[in-house]
Amino acid sequence: MDQEEGRRQIRLGLFVLHAGYHLAGWRHPQARSGGEDFGLMRETALIAERGLFDLFFLPDTPTSSRGASPSAAARLEPLTLLSALAAVTADIGLVATASTTYNEPFNLARQIASLDHLSNGRAAWNIVTTLSAEVAASFGRAGHLPHAQRYARAAEFIDVAKGLWDSWDDDAFVRDKASGVYFDKAKLHYLDHEGPHFSVRGPLSLARPPQGHPLLVLAGASDDGQALAAQAADIVFSAQNDLAEAQAFYRGIKLRAAQTGRDGGRVLVFPGVLPIIGATEAEARAKFDELQSLVDMEHALPLLSFFLGHDVSGLPLDEPLPDLGPSDAMKSRTALLAGLARTENLTVRELARIVAAGRGHLVVVGSPVQVADTLERWFLEGAADGFNVMVPYLPGGLEDFVEGVVPILQARGLYKTAYAPGTLRDRLGLPRPQSRYATPLSSLERVPVSCDR
Repeated sequence: MDQEEGRRQIRLGLFVLHAGYHLAGWRHPQARSGGEDFGLMRETALIAERGLFDLFFLPDTPTSSRGASPSAAARLEPLTLLSALAAVTADIGLVATASTTYNEPFNLARQIASLDHLSNGRAAWNIVTTLSAEVAASFGRAGHLPHAQRYARAAEFIDVAKGLWDSWDDDAFVRDKASGVYFDKAKLHYLDHEGPHFSVRGPLSLARPPQGHPLLVLAGASDDGQALAAQAADIVFSAQNDLAEAQAFYRGIKLRAAQTGRDGGRVLVFPGVLPIIGATEAEARAKFDELQSLVDMEHALPLLSFFLGHDVSGLPLDEPLPDLGPSDAMKSRTALLAGLARTENLTVRELARIVAAGRGHLVVVGSPVQVADTLERWFLEGAADGFNVMVPYLPGGLEDFVEGVVPILQARGLYKTAYAPGTLRDRLGLPRPQSRYATPLSSLERVPVSCDR
């Protein structure tokens, strides 16, 4: 909320793929890339902070393959990288992607809480269930959990993590030199969780995070994913390329959240958008055409297969995409892309090239004014509270947005001119969660355990 005008404003996250969001972005003459290049990540974060972005969002898949896209083939682990970036940034939120299928609640809750402390309250967790079945073999699993089981595990995982973040009351660490009391034992709580997926005693060996609970982000758009997002997410990351569909998704998430007893207005929806920016529309079109000309099917087909949940490498490239049936991977994106192919009668090659650009997200090609116009329309017409900006290549694609689009949004009163004080939650207008142990005993769903151990 803008402090001077008291009006609702657009929020922005930067979705960071080091080789660029466009599949061929790394091949652009001005692009830099490198999965282990901390200098590039630091420069990118500082440019985003100059543009007053709310979030620096790191996706992740804990695997690689011969068919992996450039950004997925090799990259730094998100929590490690964001901990380093916490030391060189001051305001931008730091979003780490981590899987509930291939992690344990205690370790991950501790790591994310540590990032929140290191960054003075700027940590966020992008919660994923991991759709790639190949990951299972790297973790010694006999097989990948089915979609519904992954989401059931995720719901319990999130509940356990939040319980662990509440292990200590906010004022538990008194550190009183005179009395010799470092912490108040009565303000330590054991979780003693027993559930279908986890048995976690606790407590967490870390003070309660500055935000109470680090910000929770969810990107699931399947029915299971939307249900979990409505129940737990502070920000819902979505993929739509049509305004009417985005509006329907936006209304649906807010309604689902309200039905769980939450304030739907405090569940923020961030669709992804890929801006290709030029001084004029013609210049932007030429830039987009250049990027598209650099796409090769050797990398585009594995990416399309990933999002469809079916191997399309053996299909005729210049024939329409056949009905491949449902997928147990990314169900919502599979449906989106299959629907697009059917509606537009796209060939496999054409669909692969579309996926190479935006992966199903909104692609806006135009001048800074045209990009700002699109964001304004989606924001004002009930399709978004903010956007996850996916630049085609780094760092130039981000600089185009910060230098061209941000000043226009600011001039229209739609975007802040300075960071507000406080934590990431404070800046986004989201409340600090109350500890479950601060709730009156009569209203607790679970029986509290004794602190005397």
